[in-house]
Amino acid sequence: MPRSFSRAMASASAIVLLLVACDSGFAEVAVQVQLSSQTMNVTVDGARFAEWRVSTARRGYRTPVGTYKPYSLETMHYSKLYDYTPMPYSIFFHSGYAIHGTSEVRNLGRPVSHGCIRLSPDHARSLFELIRAEGKQNTTIEIVP
Repeated sequence: MPRSFSRAMASASAIVLLLVACDSGFAEVAVQVQLSSQTMNVTVDGARFAEWRVSTARRGYRTPVGTYKPYSLETMHYSKLYDYTPMPYSIFFHSGYAIHGTSEVRNLGRPVSHGCIRLSPDHARSLFELIRAEGKQNTTIEIVP
């Protein structure tokens, strides 16, 4: 095989790999939680996906403000800190803090949690499945005052 042909094939292979890496087919998921309004806005590649009511930390507790990447997804987690309370569709993002479903949907829109971000179970499942499909590495969670 001529040397120039081998170099051309190597260059073509490198270009194909670069294009595949740049266009993985995964969308960017942005989750923004607004503490003041107790709402969550979710966008996918910049397009609005959902806006939901949430519950965050009540007085005496805190929901951490900042920008995070999810590090763990658990379909069902039980809180070891709070009497093994079920936390369906948990998306852990910072030192044990998670976005998860709650049975206390009547309290959504008010700060009543110990610091986690609570959603209705259906919304938690939708967000969980979205992040699982698009990838934790393609997801950003921003919590603002």
